[in-house]
Amino acid sequence: MKKTIRVLSVIGTRPEAVKMAPVVQRLAQTPGIQSLVCVTAQHREMLDQVLNLFELTPDVDLDLMQPDQSLAQITAAIFTHLDPVLKDLKPDWILAQGDTTTVMATALLAYYNRIKFGHVEAGLRTGDKFQPFPEEVNRMVAGIAADLHFAPTEWSRQNLLKENIPAGRILVTGNPVIDALRQAAGKPVPPEITRLLESLGASKLILVTAHRRENFGQPLENICDALKSLAETYGEKIHLVYPVHLNPNVKNVVYPRLGNQPHITLLPPLDYLPLVHLMKHSTLVLTDSGGIQEEAPGFGVPVLVMRAATERPEGIAAGTVKLVGTQTADIVAAARRLLDDPREHEKMARAANPYGDGHASERIAQAILDYV
Repeated sequence: MKKTIRVLSVIGTRPEAVKMAPVVQRLAQTPGIQSLVCVTAQHREMLDQVLNLFELTPDVDLDLMQPDQSLAQITAAIFTHLDPVLKDLKPDWILAQGDTTTVMATALLAYYNRIKFGHVEAGLRTGDKFQPFPEEVNRMVAGIAADLHFAPTEWSRQNLLKENIPAGRILVTGNPVIDALRQAAGKPVPPEITRLLESLGASKLILVTAHRRENFGQPLENICDALKSLAETYGEKIHLVYPVHLNPNVKNVVYPRLGNQPHITLLPPLDYLPLVHLMKHSTLVLTDSGGIQEEAPGFGVPVLVMRAATERPEGIAAGTVKLVGTQTADIVAAARRLLDDPREHEKMARAANPYGDGHASERIAQAILDYV
């Protein structure tokens, strides 16, 4: 009789939970696999609402979030608290997604305990270890430790091959964020989003997210100046909606600059479902986030990426995303081009999303069953 494969999925943040939710669901439905979930709760509240949305109940909750903890502190906490969990549960496989501190520490702990490790969303690279920081090094560490690399695209597969990863250990699956997006988009629009959309009238909605560490300080100030300039230039023709991260490095810059600005609405961080429906109704997205570069094109919404580099060049190649940097004038010029020229907007809106077909989770589960 074939042994049941015990798979432990380790999740730390909201983006990880979004992308791992369909994988966990598929593992639980797959004969021959016992699915377990451990959360580090690197981001507590933002994580919990995604777990509730996708009806996931962790088997282990480490609850490690502390106010203003440093990268060293959260790394040390994951090492010391997750290690005994692995020794107790004795999984055959550990899965983790992306490039957070949780992923990096989990990959190393899998290696220390001689447990096979599968890296979901493997092979993303910018080639600059500080862009984004600390994610670029986190995902490289995970890649060194991984036994299976679940690459979202052919481009990410090629990155891994250049790092001498054997081709037989790499599987192009698509990105499970598309699996999750399809689930969320099919759910009813939350009432608060319905009210917000009704209040905008004929104004074009521009969704903004900006919170990355490498943009703290002057880059984020530049972004705020660009948003203010757009609001003043277009007036009632547009309305910018910016869910503001709770990190003081973000909140203490954004609110003084934009808090009383007409045609800009600042919100607390949104749950995933409201964010999905805001994306769906947006004319344009301005972001320094990673996942939104994959998600918004699924709704035909152009994305301007306010970063110096992106590890997701597939979107740029496909025409769904443009990299605009963090200089105020460059952000304003790129946004105005899309707002003023319907042909430019249409060209990006109609470009095909390169990140998958919504069946990534099925391919990941099957790969674990087929692993030799």
